[in-house]
Amino acid sequence: MLRFFGWLISIVIIGLITAGAAVMAILYYYGMGLPDYKQLASYTPPIVTRLYAGDGQVFAEYAYEKRIYVPLTAIPPLVKNAFLSAEDKNFYHHYGIDVASIISASLKNLAQLGSSKRPKGASTITQQVAKNFLLSDISNSVSYERKIKEAILSFRIENAYSKDYIFELYLNAVYLGSGSYGVAAAALTYFNKSLDELTPSEAAFLAVLPKAPSRYHPTTNRAQTLGRRDWVLGRMYEDGHITKPQLQQAQLDPLHLSERSARGIVHANYFAEEVRRDLIKRLGEKTLYQDGYVVRTTLDPKLQRVAEQTLCQGLINYDRSHGWRGALLNLPHITSTSNWVEALKNTKLNYRLGSWQIAVVLALTNQEAKIGLLDGHQATITVNNLRWARRWLNDNAKGPAVLTPHDVLRIGDVIMVEAIDNTHKNFQLQQIPSVSGAIVVIEPQTGRVLALQGGFDFNLSQFNRATQAMRQTGSAFKPFVCLAALEAGLTPNTIVYDEPFAVDLGYNLGIYRPHNWDDEFKGPLTLRRSFELSRNVSTIRMVYEKVGMKRVVQIAKRFNIDPHMPRQLSSILGASETTVLQLTTAYAMLANGGKLVVPRFFDHIQDRYGKTVLVNAHFDCQGCSQDDWQHLPYLKDLRPNVTDPILTYQLTSILMGAVQRGTATLLKDLNYPIAVKSGTTNDFKDAWMVGYTADLVVGVFVGFDQPRSLGHKQFGAVVAGPIFKSFMEQALLNRPNHEFTVPAHTNLVPVNLNTGEITSASDTDVVWEALKSDETTPLNLGDEDESSVVNADISVHDPWKAVPTNSTNYQHLKDEPEQLGDPVESAQDVQGIY
Repeated sequence: MLRFFGWLISIVIIGLITAGAAVMAILYYYGMGLPDYKQLASYTPPIVTRLYAGDGQVFAEYAYEKRIYVPLTAIPPLVKNAFLSAEDKNFYHHYGIDVASIISASLKNLAQLGSSKRPKGASTITQQVAKNFLLSDISNSVSYERKIKEAILSFRIENAYSKDYIFELYLNAVYLGSGSYGVAAAALTYFNKSLDELTPSEAAFLAVLPKAPSRYHPTTNRAQTLGRRDWVLGRMYEDGHITKPQLQQAQLDPLHLSERSARGIVHANYFAEEVRRDLIKRLGEKTLYQDGYVVRTTLDPKLQRVAEQTLCQGLINYDRSHGWRGALLNLPHITSTSNWVEALKNTKLNYRLGSWQIAVVLALTNQEAKIGLLDGHQATITVNNLRWARRWLNDNAKGPAVLTPHDVLRIGDVIMVEAIDNTHKNFQLQQIPSVSGAIVVIEPQTGRVLALQGGFDFNLSQFNRATQAMRQTGSAFKPFVCLAALEAGLTPNTIVYDEPFAVDLGYNLGIYRPHNWDDEFKGPLTLRRSFELSRNVSTIRMVYEKVGMKRVVQIAKRFNIDPHMPRQLSSILGASETTVLQLTTAYAMLANGGKLVVPRFFDHIQDRYGKTVLVNAHFDCQGCSQDDWQHLPYLKDLRPNVTDPILTYQLTSILMGAVQRGTATLLKDLNYPIAVKSGTTNDFKDAWMVGYTADLVVGVFVGFDQPRSLGHKQFGAVVAGPIFKSFMEQALLNRPNHEFTVPAHTNLVPVNLNTGEITSASDTDVVWEALKSDETTPLNLGDEDESSVVNADISVHDPWKAVPTNSTNYQHLKDEPEQLGDPVESAQDVQGIY
């Protein structure tokens, strides 16, 4: 008997040794070549890069994965306990694996052996960290090999790191669906809440998701999701994390998901896309999308909202004035009893544009149209809200007046509509404009882009008309022609001639006879009046006889309007192409007294640790060092001058005159010092208005993406002017009335507006001209003062680099005034630009 027990003990010992050896062999075999768990100590997760507006609002985010890393100490106990109850209640008591859970899962797997059911796991939180961080290449496979590797790594991780650190890694890395990684990102995605705002029901729902994020969703699989949530709540109650009343209340929660509130959100997609492209150039796409930069942009949310609203409304107004182009499509056999919701969904047109939505016409009477909405409700459009929708015939003609809805709509028409009251029973017909445009707002002292809208809607077209569209400027370029004349020695009271004029363009090119927009001539004019009234003939004659194309081309290059402008007469009237951003920036250099402006979209960038990595400034703070306590700090402007400040003030005064008695009188009732120039190109294809106050520069452009006529007499002041005015009315509201600063060494002299002669202040038709001390007498056309000419051939500076302080700002420019340079192709090249 003793011998039997001896043999039995020996067999058991040998078995245990053999099993131990087998286990050791398995652990050695699977432990070889495992990833280094020490890398978790320096884990830096990919996080979101955010763009912040000037008031601190986030308006854009860039990331491959939505992730917000939150320290464990900042995660509320409710959230932590929900995940512990759902995933690993013994987490703080085991050493990486939960033996009891493994035995329970093994028995269940044996019971369902041979079935198609997925084997049950018993992964601890530590094992999930090992899987997600170190075994990501095999994380989705179901195998004993993976489980063994997880267990080995779990032991190693538990020996190297604290429980809290492991739990922190897990809560910030676990995938919870909808592109969200970590509990903080998921709370925002599903409930638009911070972690400390979550209810027990919401915390339990998040704890449900690690098992199968795509399966558990209240919208697609409500019953199963609520059942699993209630199971988690029950576990939380059993583990003592919530009370009985909290359990009962949480189980009654219907669990509605909340989209992020639109209130206060800044819509600046065109602006954000411009920043994104710039950041990719500077940082690289991978760095931008995973290194979590904080980008402080120049965006002013209030001005951006005004810019977007005024541009879009202006495009709508223009589009409506040219008639109704018809429904998006027609659904046959639609009636008020049809399943119009399913029919609308099948059109795949179920997008929304702000407050606009699609609808289908269900019935028509003589007074109203009954429509069906995508949410299943019915509403009406009265005939009064259809009056504008006269049928479009061409750019210059519309169909007859609308008397009944039958004149506009047919049953089954799919249309865009917008509610006109809070009951959402009465709607108006809308139409996506076929015309497009852009608006840019710049701070002239700094070049900071405060607002930018590059089209009607970013979701319809991501093409940015403010930065990517090259368009002719028409007379919006004339201020720079005027500046060239001032640099050549002419003054605002110099007499020029708006009289018939002909130029022989050369062999076989014909005779060019320029004309004005009104086909009239006004005879002798002061240079001021010539530009206030936007006269073409006097401008071309002045350049041809006294200024020279070389100066005009130099101005275009110096102000970065068109660095490659050809020396052709057509360029005088704005035939060269540029972008809205470039032209508005050029006007900003006039507004700030002739300092170089490089448009910038952000002020500085910080990395995830708060370290500033890029600063955008053109100022040097002298005396700002902590060691230099003897001197008062001051900011030194490093930007060079691109022209004489006195000349820019003279030009500003002329452009202000255009508002008082010229081509921009629609802005006169703003009662604010403002300098403006409109522009229209050949056949009315492009409409511009660009102008500035002492602290705001605004450029507005309207035109078709494929250039064609906007319609007969659709001048810049007619099409772009109302948008410019509407923006300024709102932007200048409650803004101090800042006058333009008169430069030093400037004499304000009373001059007769029509003759240009110096007169007394009591004279009628008097204007106070800003003249240099040596310009107090009118210049004759034969005189040319080259000493005042500026030729700073300044390239466009990168705002992130130091601007050279030793650049020569003023040099003499020798030019033959009558030289035209490269000939135009024909006389037609310079016709019709206003």
